[in-house]
Amino acid sequence: MGKWEMRPASSADVEAVAELRAVVLRADLERLGRYDPRRVRQRLRDGFDADRTRVIEVDGAFAGCVALRPDGDALWLEHFYLAPALQGAGIGSGVLRELLAECDRDGSRVRLNVLRGSAARRLYERHGFTVESEDPVDVFMVRLPSA
Repeated sequence: MGKWEMRPASSADVEAVAELRAVVLRADLERLGRYDPRRVRQRLRDGFDADRTRVIEVDGAFAGCVALRPDGDALWLEHFYLAPALQGAGIGSGVLRELLAECDRDGSRVRLNVLRGSAARRLYERHGFTVESEDPVDVFMVRLPSA
């Protein structure tokens, strides 16, 4: 595994993130009968907030992104995408550990949704997320701050 780090996103990152989203979500969205190549990119563009997003770089190159969005009593973990070639090497776990440590220091509850059947659910469960609810497409999860 190369050296990874996070940097603040800028508006110039939106297209790289939209493309990565389309690649990462394609198999799960196709399995759920929900893949639309235009829509998957446009939904990211419509919801992209550079001020709340961090770009993940591995050895100085774009590798993924993650966002934390405040909403009521929690932070929403969103747009957590990592290039497929880098998945399974511990980078996602490292990024998640760092973000959750920040949330724990602030006493923040963290929510997210993951597509039904996605392998990412196991990652979230390993990091203390539990299921709050499910619908035909999404699984909604929460993690309370650690003491």
